[in-house]
Amino acid sequence: MAKILVCDDDKEIVEAIEIYLLQEGYEVLKAYDGMEALRVLETEHVDLLVMDIMMPRLDGIRATLKIREENNMPIIILSAKSEDADKILGLNIGADDYVTKPFNPLELIARVKSQIRRYTKLGSTVEAEQASVYTVGGLSVNDDLKEVTVDGELVKLTPLEYSILLLLVKNQGKVFSISQIYEDIWNEDAIGVDNTVAVHIRHIREKIEINPKEPRYLKVVWGVGYKIEKS
Repeated sequence: MAKILVCDDDKEIVEAIEIYLLQEGYEVLKAYDGMEALRVLETEHVDLLVMDIMMPRLDGIRATLKIREENNMPIIILSAKSEDADKILGLNIGADDYVTKPFNPLELIARVKSQIRRYTKLGSTVEAEQASVYTVGGLSVNDDLKEVTVDGELVKLTPLEYSILLLLVKNQGKVFSISQIYEDIWNEDAIGVDNTVAVHIRHIREKIEINPKEPRYLKVVWGVGYKIEKS
C-alpha cells in the first residue's frame, strides 16, 4: 500500500489520522513541522502528504512551496481556517486538495484514497498498452510517459493539472464547463467549485503558455467554460 506522510504540530491530530490510515492498510510517516517533513522526504519515498498550514519553524505554506520544486506527489492541506481565500491559497501553492478543521476522518480518508488512485494511475508503474500522444501545435501530451512538453521543453505538472490538461487535449475543440471538469477529474458533485477549477486552470496556463493572458492553447469560452484550441 501507499506510504503517507502526515505533518501537523498537534500530535493528537497526527495520531488520530494515523489510526484511520493504518486501518486502511497505508504505511504512515509522521512529522510535526515543515522542517521535519522536508527531512523525511530527503530519505523516504512518499506517495501522499497531509500537511497542516499553521506550524512552528516552517509552516505548511512555505514547506509546500519548497516540496513542489522537486516533487509532484499529491498534497492535501489541513487548516483551521474555512474562508475561500485560504482554500484558494492552499491550491495556489500547489496543493491538490483542502480539508478544513475540524474534519470528519472518514472524509479525509476518502480524499486520500481519491488522490492515491489518481497518482497511481499517473505513475510510471502503470504501463499503457500503446503510446498515446496528443499534439496541438507546439504542445504535446504523452499519456504513455505521462509527460507534457511545449516546443520541446518538458513541463512539470501536478497530477491534477495533468488530468485536467489531458481531459481537454483529448477532446480538442470541445468546451467543458467548470462543473464538467470538476466532476470528471474529482469524481464528486460540483457544488461551489468555480474557484477550485479556475486556480488549476491558471496554473496550467502559467506552465504551458508563453503569455498566459493571451493563450495559444487553453482558451476560455466566456460564460461557458474552457477548451483546448484545435491546431
